[in-house]
Amino acid sequence: MTDSASTTGVAGAKEILGHPRGLATLFFTEMWERLSYYGMRAILILFMVDQMQNGGLQIDDVTATAIYGIYTAAVYLVALPGGWIADRLIGAQRAVLAGGVVIMSGHFVLAIPGTNSFYLGLLLVILGTGLLKPNVSTIVGTLYPPGDERRDSGFSIFYMGINMGGFLGPIVCGYLAQNPNFGWHWGFAAAGVGMLFGVVQFWMTRSSLGSAGLHPASSGNEAKDALARKRGWIGVLIGLAILAYFFFGGLSGSIAYDPVEISRKTTFVILGSVALYFVYLFTFGRMSTEEKKRVGAIIVLFLGISMFWSGFEQAGSSLNLFAQRYTQLEFGWFTIYASIMQSLNSLFIIIFAPVFAWMWIWLGKRHLNPSTPLKFGFGLILLAVGFSMMIIASTIVASGELAMPTWLILTYLFHTFGELAISPVGMSATTKLAPQRYVGQMMGIWFVGAALGNLIAGQVAGDFDADNLAAFPDQYWQIVMTIGGAGLIFVVLTKPIRKLMSGIH
Repeated sequence: MTDSASTTGVAGAKEILGHPRGLATLFFTEMWERLSYYGMRAILILFMVDQMQNGGLQIDDVTATAIYGIYTAAVYLVALPGGWIADRLIGAQRAVLAGGVVIMSGHFVLAIPGTNSFYLGLLLVILGTGLLKPNVSTIVGTLYPPGDERRDSGFSIFYMGINMGGFLGPIVCGYLAQNPNFGWHWGFAAAGVGMLFGVVQFWMTRSSLGSAGLHPASSGNEAKDALARKRGWIGVLIGLAILAYFFFGGLSGSIAYDPVEISRKTTFVILGSVALYFVYLFTFGRMSTEEKKRVGAIIVLFLGISMFWSGFEQAGSSLNLFAQRYTQLEFGWFTIYASIMQSLNSLFIIIFAPVFAWMWIWLGKRHLNPSTPLKFGFGLILLAVGFSMMIIASTIVASGELAMPTWLILTYLFHTFGELAISPVGMSATTKLAPQRYVGQMMGIWFVGAALGNLIAGQVAGDFDADNLAAFPDQYWQIVMTIGGAGLIFVVLTKPIRKLMSGIH
């Protein structure tokens, strides 16, 4: 069972604009955290491939995109142990605070020139995000008692905080990183300052959260809980020791790592692990026939979301490099930094998320609202349409000219439309389709799907050879055909998938 705050909300909590005061605390905490995350992510690949004389690491594209994919995938994967640590050991509030401090430290370590500091900084950001990201969302839910109609509205407001941070981060960090008067490490430091603001803000206003997420889950048996926490801490320490051994072994050179090989092997490990998990679930999960059908539908959605993120997450890698190298960014006195274009997705979400929400309601009232598999199909097709813009842009580049930024802007616009059609819908459907006793595990599978997509995205990005521009149009065409084909499969198989969903729309 969970602590009382998670089931009753915050008793007697002060309100702002009709919502608990604690929502403002979490809104700004997440805004600053996303500012730091997306700000750093916008410059990450550009920093890795830049020349050493410019302050970069001078890593080749294939290795850099593999590292990028591993990093972004790890951020999703560590949400699983991060949520467990909060639930079992320290509570969500302490997890958020500790995570913020670790993230901040990671960004400041990244600001220190050097290869070792780079990898250590990435590791700290990964670990801190695993503690903060899943648990700050959990606390939002605990602010509202069961059945409170304000809950969905509260999450919508919280979601706007995420995208405000995602919009501002690349602008602030990207400007400092790519401005010749500053440099890459100014961008990383700015991300650290952003997280510092988030930590200070959370610490100073945490009283508004009351007991929401303050304590770990309790079984009602104090002796049993104490023993479980002791064992849990031992497990955490063993895990950290193993991580330290492999990490510092790699830094010292006693253990050799090939990021490209790690990315590929991890992809197969994830696929194998997910397959074994579902085999176990169907064999020993004691599910009814209807539950098995619905879990089968979750498997289909897992494959769909993995495919989607494998294309969508090209934004920070191959598309970011395309913006830097092959796009017209200088217009007289005005220069657009490539990293700043990473703000477009969040800007488009802020503009169009209310439009999509209204559209689904409008269609629903007329009994025309597309089913979940149909929305998945539309989302993948919209992603493919976005990449079709890159076929045109890369054809221009292959002819020896720079492409106008409008092609990337259109790409990000269609990708955002695809995200709005597939991401929130799929997450909601997963919670509805999952057997009640497996909801947490199924949401974990959803995050694993995102991690898998990020790994594949890094591998696909590495296939673009800067010395073979003539191949770019065909490569983008292959992406369009693969993702668009997957979308059409969802559209064609909508009825069979809906049968698996057993009444869930």
